[in-house]
Amino acid sequence: MTEHKTNTNGGPHYYLMLFPMEGLVASQADPFDFGVYMATGAKRGTAERLIFVEITGDISDHFDVAYAQKKCVIRPDGMRKNSVYLSIYRTLEHIPASVMGKMYLITPDGRSLSLDPAPMPEKPKKKPFHIYQELTPMRPVVVSSLDPKEFSAYMTDPARTHAWVPRIAFADLKVVDLDNLDNAGNIGDLYFQNVAHLRRCIQSVTTNPDKFTKTLDRSRLESFTYQVIDSGIYIGNKEEMLCYRMPSIEELRRENYYWAKSAMII
Repeated sequence: MTEHKTNTNGGPHYYLMLFPMEGLVASQADPFDFGVYMATGAKRGTAERLIFVEITGDISDHFDVAYAQKKCVIRPDGMRKNSVYLSIYRTLEHIPASVMGKMYLITPDGRSLSLDPAPMPEKPKKKPFHIYQELTPMRPVVVSSLDPKEFSAYMTDPARTHAWVPRIAFADLKVVDLDNLDNAGNIGDLYFQNVAHLRRCIQSVTTNPDKFTKTLDRSRLESFTYQVIDSGIYIGNKEEMLCYRMPSIEELRRENYYWAKSAMII
């Protein structure tokens, strides 16, 4: 059990929810306690993964922070306010990258892994193709010939695609040997659902220079697990981008063993 703490800077914390829903939540809880509360519930009756980003700057231009400050007060019995929802729709597009702080990946039992934001690497990992789990504001799994920076720019440019969004958050997933799935490691069941369709998607984006993305799955969010994340999670548009790098298994084993165990990575 973690110690309950309130924000000591005179106001609530603000958290941008990316998964399993989009939203902005104000809370008197610090990120680690907030993760426990959101994942397991006040009475420990729920259990789910979630991903959120702590906001580190002013967001009052688009959100009612005065309402949050009014609601986030200690109750007479000494209990804090754990969550006040300020937005559940079109949230990501109104929060600039400059105020996005650490990202937290929460396991169903409330364990947290914090990732620092960083600019996109100049030389991203080369792959024959990419598989992305879009997190917010859309949630399909797509196969793409574009690297993360190119994909972010493409998906947020109305001049390039009619299916565009103002900003996008997505995870880069592991590319596995489809001819040797029995030795693919602990990656969940995403690639075992319809291998023939996955092969067709890969062929579509790798053989057609005018086809940049192909939808693999539109709705199976339960197939997305932390085991299948490869290079990391990205938030961006055509102007700016943040990279939240996923630690290697060796780093997780050394520095975040119990989180990785809970996430079924090791």
